[in-house]
Amino acid sequence: MDSNELLKKVRKIEIKTRGLSQNIFAGEYHSAFKGRGMMFSEVRAYQYGDDIRDIDWNVTARHNSPFVKVYEEERELTVMLMVDVSGSRCFGAQGPQKREMIAEIAATLAFSAIQNNDKIGALFFSDGIEKFIVPKKGRRHILYIIRELLEFQPEGRGTDIGAAVRYLSDAIKRRCTVFLISDFIDSGDYRTPLTVAANRHDFMAVQVYDRRDAEMPDVGLMRVADLETGATRWVDTGSKATRKAYNRWWYDLQQAMSVALRSTRVDFVSVATDEDYVKALMMLFKNRASV
Repeated sequence: MDSNELLKKVRKIEIKTRGLSQNIFAGEYHSAFKGRGMMFSEVRAYQYGDDIRDIDWNVTARHNSPFVKVYEEERELTVMLMVDVSGSRCFGAQGPQKREMIAEIAATLAFSAIQNNDKIGALFFSDGIEKFIVPKKGRRHILYIIRELLEFQPEGRGTDIGAAVRYLSDAIKRRCTVFLISDFIDSGDYRTPLTVAANRHDFMAVQVYDRRDAEMPDVGLMRVADLETGATRWVDTGSKATRKAYNRWWYDLQQAMSVALRSTRVDFVSVATDEDYVKALMMLFKNRASV
């Protein structure tokens, strides 16, 4: 797309997602993600019931009366968007292309993050690591991420979630909050690296899929293409056996995803491209806040 069209799309996404993050998600986001820990705030005079382990002995000695350290929650987070940019994200039959919804979801999460003064970064992956954007603050940085989401052209077409998770673990040493956004069309083993990464980082996942990913329509003989391998073939969609085999493939893929995410205690939601992703994110945030 040309620069003017790109700017219009970026602006449209900013207006929609920034409004959502300010008016809908602000409270839910803050409740769901409470910060990494406690940081020192001030000292004050000891009061009955205070933990003696919090006594500041240096200040106590100077004033000849007990003083305690006061801590407050460390709110600032580092948020990483792990975004699947493989070939299958360009599919769209029952709504917009998956890549468009993925961009909106990522932008909404990014604007929610800066409302809480958090840093935001991104990792784009296919069957390899495509782009790493260092976490920073500010609107200009978020707009840069959105532009990249809309116009980035990956070198790879396949999907390797496991390799992306391993790369993130090596690249980000301090604990961060990670949103893994993908259609999860990946037959590889990402459970093992996710188990390791989820012990260090706070992972959540959002699956974005098209309803035609899940079910093959009965439209007779049709030529289909695999967006990740480039392979094409003729398929008789009128065959019940063919449709049943396709449905089974999708079911097995979903089961593998569910087992991998649940076993690693990664909260996740699934949303179709013709559904409202706002409800899905609200559900994800509320589930987090209730834990």
